[in-house]
Amino acid sequence: MKLAIIDAKILTITGGIIESGIIVLADGKIVALGKGIEVPADAKVIDGKGTWVTPGLIDAHSHIGLFGEPTIPATADGNEKTGPVQSYLRGIDSLNPQDPAFPQVAAAGVTTVYTGPGSSNIIGGTGMAIKLRGRTAEEMLIPGTEGMKMALGENPKRNYAERKQIPSTRMGNAAVLREALQKAKDYVEKIDRAIAEAPADSAPKLPDRDLNLEMLGKVIKREQKARIHAHRADDIMTAIRIAEEFNLDYCIEHATEGYKIADILADKKVPCVVGPLLMGPAKHELWEVRLDNPAELVKAGVKVAIQVDASSATKYLGLQTGIAVREGLPMEEAFRCITINAAEIIGIADRVGSLEVGKDADIAVFDGNPLCNFTNCLYTIIDGEIVYEVTK
Repeated sequence: MKLAIIDAKILTITGGIIESGIIVLADGKIVALGKGIEVPADAKVIDGKGTWVTPGLIDAHSHIGLFGEPTIPATADGNEKTGPVQSYLRGIDSLNPQDPAFPQVAAAGVTTVYTGPGSSNIIGGTGMAIKLRGRTAEEMLIPGTEGMKMALGENPKRNYAERKQIPSTRMGNAAVLREALQKAKDYVEKIDRAIAEAPADSAPKLPDRDLNLEMLGKVIKREQKARIHAHRADDIMTAIRIAEEFNLDYCIEHATEGYKIADILADKKVPCVVGPLLMGPAKHELWEVRLDNPAELVKAGVKVAIQVDASSATKYLGLQTGIAVREGLPMEEAFRCITINAAEIIGIADRVGSLEVGKDADIAVFDGNPLCNFTNCLYTIIDGEIVYEVTK
């Protein structure tokens, strides 16, 4: 299917704004972009006059499809609260493509999300990036985007204190995480040594397979990113301390008090997936949430993505980003926070996050500024197919 959007304000994100521009899509890709471009005769044409065209929006931290809706025990599949180290869990095994949240979020111009387990455990299992279309988890998955969920702070501390077991303190959180990573490192080294020392004419004598250590070993080898949930500044620093001990590829999820240590995060080049911005003081570590946190982090030089940390409420990604603009985040940077920055943190910037020839045809068309609460999404396009079209 060929599509062409004409006479639109096109926000390319990486190449500036094209006024009264044209974008042509074919075979799931962007094939032409600019002004005065010839529109194929067999293309479906969308009149973009008065519209803003952006890359499909990206939420780099959600639980859509795992924390099912309506929220009842039967749909609560995002936290396996039976042990603090659950690295062998895979979020894809809980993903429900028929979750009613998906069409709602796609109707807001969101085309890609990173979703996965919650933060009840120190290590909660792998999440993954998905596109908001498809009948099966396999059709939705963007391969190679799996990351390991880790969590510090109140959630695992509270969950296991109730069971009167470690971790019930922040010391316990760090100790459990450090111990798990060390075991995984030893496991990886034992396998490497067995392979290196094996005679050329015989198979290496490998240790018994351990799925927990095998999956966490991918983090040790930097094949998977560690996505570390941390709200308070001291928890963020603990995450950095342990990540540096084990040379992890990592990012900080939430970074609620990131503004307190923005210079350190910038110096260490730690990417932060910030939000949700509209959190109330539901627990102690959220009491000092500030709406200008993204602005302060960006000002310091931190790579920031903005998240909603939700299921169907992911549809408010643009609105929460708009609030960050009100609180000092430059408009251009705000758009980057929900497009190319999010794509880079997830590891899919070669495919999505900006409007460039050759990238996936994931596009949103709005009747105004997408960060304004008066704006409607008119079309959502994923891989060149219209998955949502306004009917009113």
